[in-house]
Amino acid sequence: MHDPVEEAYADVPARRGIYCNRTLNLRSIQAIGYDMDYTLVHYRTAEWEAQAYEHLRGKLAERGWPVEDLEFRPDRVVRGLVIDTRCGNVVKANQFGYIKQAHHGTESLPFGEMRETYTRTLVDLSEPRWVFMNTLFSISAAWMYQQLVDLLDADELPGPMSYENLWEEVGQALDAAHLEGMLKDEITSDPERYVQLDPEMPLALLDQKNAGNELVLITNSEWEYTRFMMEYAFDRFLPEGMTWRDLFRLSVVSADKPDFFSVEKPMFRLATEDGLVRPVVGGIEEDGIYLGGHAGMVESYLGLSGDQILFVGDHLFSDVNVSKKVMRWRTALVLRELEREIGAIAVSQDRQAEIRQKMDEKVELERKVARLQLQIQRNEGDYAEDSDTPTDELRRQIQDHQQSIRDLDGAIAPLVIRDGKDFNDTWGYLMRSGNDKSLMTRQLERYADIYTSRVSNFLRYTPYVFFRAPRGSLPHDAVDESPPSRTT
Repeated sequence: MHDPVEEAYADVPARRGIYCNRTLNLRSIQAIGYDMDYTLVHYRTAEWEAQAYEHLRGKLAERGWPVEDLEFRPDRVVRGLVIDTRCGNVVKANQFGYIKQAHHGTESLPFGEMRETYTRTLVDLSEPRWVFMNTLFSISAAWMYQQLVDLLDADELPGPMSYENLWEEVGQALDAAHLEGMLKDEITSDPERYVQLDPEMPLALLDQKNAGNELVLITNSEWEYTRFMMEYAFDRFLPEGMTWRDLFRLSVVSADKPDFFSVEKPMFRLATEDGLVRPVVGGIEEDGIYLGGHAGMVESYLGLSGDQILFVGDHLFSDVNVSKKVMRWRTALVLRELEREIGAIAVSQDRQAEIRQKMDEKVELERKVARLQLQIQRNEGDYAEDSDTPTDELRRQIQDHQQSIRDLDGAIAPLVIRDGKDFNDTWGYLMRSGNDKSLMTRQLERYADIYTSRVSNFLRYTPYVFFRAPRGSLPHDAVDESPPSRTT
């Protein structure tokens, strides 16, 4: 018998999974808020950011900057990197803030220079020096900044100017492009070029709505753009006679996140379709479209607060960090790159197995060398029982083991260098920095209760699922303390 729910739920591909940092029972959630851009509406990143880059370049060219020959390279930057505006570098840090990779301008910093620059420095995102790339919207600005650092170092930009000043100039130029609406006008004139439709997403939201969840749209985009994009991405996939507006009890546009969660600002209700508004006095009184305001007004109207509400967005700071820290809402991060990362990990399984095997061999040889060195020390110090093996023989064994270690290092190095390049040839995996978790992963674990690659993945879990976080691992978990077996 055909059972579409069971068929969808039975086989969830890893790329479409929902992953849990903190146990979350969806049955206890009574309202779900959604961001729009890169959350409910998926953009083709290369096309979107290429246009953003072109607008940014145009703004800088208007100032007389020599940027005509610069080209956009979306493969050279990934989300989760950090811009060091003091040094003009883009860096990748691990979960503890230690910098593991760095580029000055567009060129990779040699290990020695990176170590000299950052040996006493940890990335602390509370310091204004560091700019964390929270979202896919960061890509065009970061790559432009790297190229401009090269021009600044070559004295080809108007000066004097510091690397901090340069970042401010990039930010101002990009803000101007967005504020003037040029980019969004181009997107609405040719949405097929920029938007990747997901026909499963409206059904996922319909399931949630009909399961009793109050759905709320909270986006920084203005009304006209929101209306166009939601109609384009949703209406064609909804039941006949239904539109995207029927999904959401409240829709808040021009929300001005992250301030929406932390600053009490006035709210306005949409009065006419062409954008005329009237002020909201004394709180929200009925369902509809609103502009601005703050999260507390949404909570008051719904009669809900804190962990009764789940907010889903793509921006680590504006959507996930602040809504959790200030409002104590539960949080879900949409990480579009997750599908590509999981695919890259799958491709590298054989290579990972070979790395582990060779590393196990190396670790055992290093242990043997350490034990032999200790025995030599005891022999020469004459403070413990001597070894039956002569010292010269112990030294010869050490030399043999050390040569084997060098041979293993030579075999491991290209495997390690290659690992992660299936995701990004320059920076490797998004979620890892070498053997460590990346700073991006640290932020995700800290603020996102769950994370996934797209909203439609909820379809495969139902609105009644209980997400349970895996037991946290510790370095000593693998230790076997069971008594050795005895033979009689």
